[in-house]
Amino acid sequence: MIVFGELPHTGTDVSQRWERRKDKYKVRPPEERIDPSRYDVEPILQGPAKTYIETHHYSGSYPAARLNVGLFERQLHGQGRRLVGVCVFSVPMQKAVIPKYAPALTPIEGVELGRLVLGDEVPFYGETFFVSRAFRVLEAEKPDVKFIVSYSDPVPRKAEDGSLVMPGHVGTIYQALNARYFGRGSRRGLWMDSSGLVLSERMLHKVRTEDSRMGYGIRQLLASGAPPKTFGESYADWVTRALDTGPFSKVMHPGNHVYGWGLGRWKRKLVMAQAAPAYPKQKDVLVQ
Repeated sequence: MIVFGELPHTGTDVSQRWERRKDKYKVRPPEERIDPSRYDVEPILQGPAKTYIETHHYSGSYPAARLNVGLFERQLHGQGRRLVGVCVFSVPMQKAVIPKYAPALTPIEGVELGRLVLGDEVPFYGETFFVSRAFRVLEAEKPDVKFIVSYSDPVPRKAEDGSLVMPGHVGTIYQALNARYFGRGSRRGLWMDSSGLVLSERMLHKVRTEDSRMGYGIRQLLASGAPPKTFGESYADWVTRALDTGPFSKVMHPGNHVYGWGLGRWKRKLVMAQAAPAYPKQKDVLVQ
């Protein structure tokens, strides 16, 4: 599977691929280009989108979606279609995100490009083709949405055994799609398990506060090696004890790169905004 379409800076046509949450690189011949006439881009239901994302995205997680868009390949000789990619437009982690980068807008008027996964079958340039058309679907399905924000994480992730979990990316595809670059997000500490999986702060907060949707967080903590909750222990105390005594480590992250696109009249507003920083080209190193 291809996630975010990141291309290593080798000077060759190489695509980063993910197959069942494991990465690899695939060389693409120069003559290979996607044929738009063989693909459909349209909304899909949460069920198949969630299954596809959880099966193949390195995080193994599906965000709170506003809209799911699928890439379907038309089979030869009238044999139907198959799902070969999913793009999820999701609710940002915090309500302040959209007004921060598009000050005139309310939180409901923006979405995050939360997940993007394409199958190995999709030819070169499939990423830009799919995302650009997914933007059109978003405009048609959610006319109230005027802004899209997305993040690229430039820090590679390694498991305790040294295997690469996520190689880091600077947002090459976002740059190819003429996104406005807003610079870095906030520097922050991240909790990671021994497999290199980051424990979402949103997930930890739901467990600490006993949110009705905390079930997934409890399962993830236990699957990552957290000790069982004891009788009479509050969930807040359990999370604190699990992070302190379980196989977790806290690392400092320098901040993700932040990109954005305006939709409709907001395209022009972003173009006319003050000069943006130059696009980043180098990955970072995680500080333990």
